[in-house]
Order: sequence, then C-alpha cells, then structure tokens
Amino acid sequence: MYQRKSRLSPRKQRKLIEFFVAGATARTAAELVGVQPNTAIRYFMRLRKLIASKTPSYKLSGEVEADESYFGGVRKGKRGRGSAGKVAVFGLLKRGGKVYTVIIPDAKTTTLLPIIEEKVEPDSIVYTDAFGAYNALDVSDFHHMRINHSELFAESRNHINGIENFWNQAKRHLRRFNGIKKENFHWFLKECEWRFNGGNHQQLLKQLKYWVKSSIR
Repeated sequence: MYQRKSRLSPRKQRKLIEFFVAGATARTAAELVGVQPNTAIRYFMRLRKLIASKTPSYKLSGEVEADESYFGGVRKGKRGRGSAGKVAVFGLLKRGGKVYTVIIPDAKTTTLLPIIEEKVEPDSIVYTDAFGAYNALDVSDFHHMRINHSELFAESRNHINGIENFWNQAKRHLRRFNGIKKENFHWFLKECEWRFNGGNHQQLLKQLKYWVKSSIR
C-alpha cells in the first residue's frame, strides 16, 4: 500500500508517529507538535490504514480462545449480545500468541463458524463460553471446551481470560476518542490488534517508522 508523500516536515511526521504509538489522541498530538488538529487527524488515520494493510494472514493453532464483544453505541434497550447501536466484533486469540479480530453482522453460528474454520487449524483446542452459537464446535474438526460464566469464570485451563483481556485493553484505548464513526471503526480495531500483537512501544515505533518509510514512493 503506497501513500503520497506528506506535506509535513520529516521532523513533524516523526513526532506525530511517536505520539501515535504512545496512544495520544490526534488533537493532543497536534497541539504538542504544532500542526492543525485536522492535519493530525488525517495523518493518524493514514497510519491506521497503513497498519491494517500490513496485517499478515495467518492461522492460529494449539489452544485458541474465541469470543465476541460489542463496542460503542448508546446504552439503551437491549444490552450484552445484540446490543442496539453497537458494533459487533469477533475475536480469536492463540494463548501466548496473537489475536485476530473481525467486525461481524451478527453472532450466529452461520457467521462465527466459518471464521473459526478459516483462521484456526483443525485439531486445535477452541475455548468458548456457553453461548449457543458455539454448539456446532462440538461436532467439528476442533476440540471444543466451554466455560459457563453463570457458574464460574475459569476452571484450570478452561477459560477465555486472554481474549477478554484483549477486549478490555481495546475498549480502554478506544474510550479516549469519545466516539468513533462506524465507517472508521475497522481501522481503529486493527490498530488495537496491532498494538496487542506487536510488542512494546519501542518495537511498535520501529516497525511503524519502517512501514511509513517504505510506503512512500
């Protein structure tokens, strides 16, 4: 994915990238770097789209946790699964490894099972909660383990604490933006995935600077 050369000076670009990796909002970064807020907002969005374009295609194996979560929206009416006005996201996490996320139209078996089959190697152990949409995993190519959260949250290795930890991190990061347009949510979601998978801030900064440099012709 190539991008046109930015009109920002190299120094200002470097500083914006540093503030982006540090988790600052575009408006805060704009004030500290000395650029217009809209300039920083556009630049940050370019970074998110670049990150999404660099996300590798991979399959998860071994012990994999699966779960859905709901982002944004107004807390009115139905809550939890199927909450009105929220963006539904499905996630898979390899224990001790990477997370994969995708926006979904609903949390039905016909939606979730094909994603699991595409992204998880057969014979892997797939951990879920007791949600009925996962029942089909009992007669699949996977070893299905489920935890009933109405009774307990973990039973030895039977839990989905890893993916739930990712949801908490992602929501904490996104909360600072005071609302994200649905049409832009994919880019913010892939940013959260990249932050989780990419290591510490120093590693993320090095990687993003390299991607920016190599994406400009």
